[in-house]
Amino acid sequence: MEFQGFARADGRAGVRNRVLVVATSDCADPAARMIARGMDDVVAITQHLGCIAIETATTLVGAAKNPNIFATLLVSMGCEGIEAEPMMSEIEKTGKPVAMVRIQEIGSIRQTVARGREIVAKMVAESHQRKREALDVSRLAVGLKCGGSDTTSGIAANPAIGVMADMLVDAGASVVMIEPIEAIGAEEFLASRAANKSVQKQVLKWINDEEKRWTVPGAGIDFMCRGNIDGGLTTLEEKALGAIHKGGHRPIKGVLKNRRGCLETVPQGGGFYLQEGTHEEIPAITYMAAAGANIIIFATGRGGVFGHSICPVVRVTGNPETWARMKEDMDINASTIMEGKESIEGVGKRIYDEVVAVASGKLTISEQLGLDNFAVWKYDSRLEALLGLL
Repeated sequence: MEFQGFARADGRAGVRNRVLVVATSDCADPAARMIARGMDDVVAITQHLGCIAIETATTLVGAAKNPNIFATLLVSMGCEGIEAEPMMSEIEKTGKPVAMVRIQEIGSIRQTVARGREIVAKMVAESHQRKREALDVSRLAVGLKCGGSDTTSGIAANPAIGVMADMLVDAGASVVMIEPIEAIGAEEFLASRAANKSVQKQVLKWINDEEKRWTVPGAGIDFMCRGNIDGGLTTLEEKALGAIHKGGHRPIKGVLKNRRGCLETVPQGGGFYLQEGTHEEIPAITYMAAAGANIIIFATGRGGVFGHSICPVVRVTGNPETWARMKEDMDINASTIMEGKESIEGVGKRIYDEVVAVASGKLTISEQLGLDNFAVWKYDSRLEALLGLL
């Protein structure tokens, strides 16, 4: 099967053709947003962890390297601990246009914004010369996430997404699932899916490392959000067994590294992968986007309403009440499974078809609303060292 996408110089394929304005630190964020303001197909991002949070540069660079991005402008204050030149050099390896402006060198915010908008306008004009072309579905990379989970998530939405995930893998595409905390209690099932003994060790370490992070005094791993409890979930294990259904049943080919100074890209060639990272919704999606995911499929029982700057987000709900109340904000209705009107396989096929449509240019609801969330999360290096996880 084919979709209409954008072929990139590094061999990957994009489903969007955006220009990215990256503030290398939160100090430069206002200028970056002023540069992007009012310009079609232009988005601005930053991290809000301070100008010496050097490890966050890896995530920002990954976002810029995502195949949905055509070109990037880096906006630097000029005195940050995060240096823009190495970021620029890394992005250049993809063959994409990249440029940089320094506020302190140019002399003022107004002059920086004027110069930045001039550069971005040229990038946008160049991007419009690129046209969609027929590409094989095998060139897609799709990320999976759930949030606001309830009992319907594990019964309807996640299993249907799992069907879609298997269909994509069978078609030669890549699928990645993050949030290791959501796998605690489901270790044996996931480990049994490992492609080999080496990957099995990676999977168990992926879960065990996350469990260790919650053993420090003052932290408790057995937590449930209010929405989870109101939605009928009773234990972390029950939640985990429902959450992992979205990963389907194909062999796990590996765990993508995501740690200090290292963010592993989703390999080309297809297959199902896990990724190190957080369970927090927006940062988790950011990490999958930075690893190269084109599209994110998000399952929500209670109703999660956000998008992302880099990737279209397809929202799926299996809760009939949530669909009735929030269908203007949902892309896929999987509650037909709960109502006995449609099979899990049938909804999974609908989600697969939606992925192909979105990959070919169909706007998700979050895109229609202009929702462009972005957030970077990082491990506490002191805690990682204390627990021997570095």
